[in-house]
Formats: sequence, C-alpha cells, structure tokens
Amino acid sequence: MKVSLLEYLDKLSICVDDEYGRQIRQRFADNKGTADLAMLASPSSEELEQLKKAVAIMTLSEKKTAEKLNDEQVAKIAEDAKIDAAIFAIFINGYSLELKK
Repeated sequence: MKVSLLEYLDKLSICVDDEYGRQIRQRFADNKGTADLAMLASPSSEELEQLKKAVAIMTLSEKKTAEKLNDEQVAKIAEDAKIDAAIFAIFINGYSLELKK
C-alpha cells in the first residue's frame, strides 16, 4: 500500500531534533550534498515546521501525486509557503524514494 505524503511527514516527525540523527547528519556533512537525505532521518523542528507549511498549502491532487512533481512545481509550492525550496525538494525526493521501497 502506498504511503501518503501526510503519513510520510508524520514518520519524519518522530525523530525531530534527535541527538543520534544530528550525529548522522554531521558525519555526512560535506559540500557535495551527501548529507541532504540525512536531513530526513532527523529533521530539526524548524525544518519540520517548514515542511508542514508546504504540505498544508498543497492541493489534494499535488499531495496524491507528490512523487511526480517537477522541480518548477516544487519551487513554486516552496515559494508560496515562504519556506526554503531546498528543504522541500529534499523532502519530495525522499518521499519518492520511500515509495520505491
């Protein structure tokens, strides 16, 4: 069964500001973006709030097909939600990967 975008967001909220997650993020931090998806292992409370804002303004159709959103659509949603587009793009990419499991 397909995990919904809201279920995926709830899953991320379990490890908000987790100490172990911060250690993982620091370990993989580099200037090549290796740690980008590590953000999803333990988002900060600020990152989670940004993601909640973006998901809240998405249409039902966007939520149902979030894995198919293109870069322009992701950027537009982030802009409309007034959040960091990179964080939202990482979230959408992570959701797409989650669905492929």
